[in-house]
Amino acid sequence: MPQLLGEYECKIDSKGRMRLPSSLMEQFGVEGAHPFIVNRGMEKCLTLYPKGVWEVIIARVNKLNVYKKKNREFMRFIYRGATEIAPDASDRILLPKRLVEYAGIEKEVVLSAVNDRVEIWSKERYDQMLNDEPDDFSDLAEEVMGDVDMTDPSVPTSPDRENHAE
Repeated sequence: MPQLLGEYECKIDSKGRMRLPSSLMEQFGVEGAHPFIVNRGMEKCLTLYPKGVWEVIIARVNKLNVYKKKNREFMRFIYRGATEIAPDASDRILLPKRLVEYAGIEKEVVLSAVNDRVEIWSKERYDQMLNDEPDDFSDLAEEVMGDVDMTDPSVPTSPDRENHAE
């Protein structure tokens, strides 16, 4: 699975086409057409999944008990609007009109690479999200990561950092 990084500003044309930046495409690591799944994301963005990542997620989703209401609702949400797409020879993808409308995308978008997927935001919504960031990121980091054992060998560390047991 790719470990994607970066934030990219792009434009979408009147037909719903958007060129994926070459530096982002390089991170997928495969020459030629890259199949993707695009779908509604959380917080009114779209999510672009490499097809292999989508297949792992869907394999887990398909194991949910459909006789539980919350599971059915989640399954409907995750499948609703999911569309397979592939870049053309110019690395452009065509975003489905209903998904573009859902995300409030007009002309400018921000692609935010998050781990193994890419969030596609309307520039306006993305900027608003940045404005709504917590005043003290360190409090959020402590709450989310405070109990994670950073010396655990299964957690990758940067190559220039040594693991020392103190």
